[in-house]
Amino acid sequence: MGNSKGNTKYIHKLKNKYRLSIYNDQSFEEVWFMRLSRLNVISIVGGTAILLIVIVTVLIAFTPIREFIPGYPDGTTRRFMVQNALKVDSLERELQQWKIYLANLHTILKGENPNNLESVPDTSVRYKEISFTRSVEDSILRLQIEEEELFNLSLMEVKSENEKLSSLHFFPPVKGMITNSFNIQQNHFGVDIAAPPNEVVVAIADGTVILSSWTLETGYVIQIQHDKNLLSVYKHNSKLLKLAGTKVRTGEAIAIVGNSGELTTGPHLHFELWHNGTPVNPEQYIVF
Repeated sequence: MGNSKGNTKYIHKLKNKYRLSIYNDQSFEEVWFMRLSRLNVISIVGGTAILLIVIVTVLIAFTPIREFIPGYPDGTTRRFMVQNALKVDSLERELQQWKIYLANLHTILKGENPNNLESVPDTSVRYKEISFTRSVEDSILRLQIEEEELFNLSLMEVKSENEKLSSLHFFPPVKGMITNSFNIQQNHFGVDIAAPPNEVVVAIADGTVILSSWTLETGYVIQIQHDKNLLSVYKHNSKLLKLAGTKVRTGEAIAIVGNSGELTTGPHLHFELWHNGTPVNPEQYIVF
């Protein structure tokens, strides 16, 4: 009973009205007054505090004022953080690609076929801005090679080597019409065979693919090493069907006829036949 009376008395005290007045200091005339209770004061102070907390929270969350808080990053710092996160992600992807490349290279050196051939195009390179002009060093190197090959006596041995190749039988790489024949004097070490687009190019004999790549002048190129130190070369393809290190059989599809590279004027196959490091005329051994 005592506690309930005490609580009732305390509640009545909170509801008791008090008069807050302001008087003129000289005439003691009442200028302004307000009737308040303790409960009103607590409500006003509590509501004001909550309102201030809400206003401060909104200002910090949605305005740049939050950047003045010690330890909070400003706009420039956050931008650098995003850029660094993107760079780290790119470096991780590039590191993964290098690991795959080195693993494939190790596999090829062991004479096995690589299993993971994942390749991601580099979208950061602007190919339209690349200039393919020849540098001074490149021109000097070309002149040196031309001077060294000018008096190459190995060309005189072609006739004797031809006798060794006469007993071999080759499958024609593609059916078509020869538009440009073999001519050493003009540095044309093969024959150009005009063929319809998307025509299949096949291997002339059993062998191993030693090159399957792309060059600026001859486009997609594939080379096959055969027995008796014989090498066949297929240039200007639109697509390569075999990877380096792959063993192929006679008549097996290896590429698609195309028009790739700078040194081409239309869909055709440039075919070369080399024996012991010397080019030979393919028309003497293959019926196209």
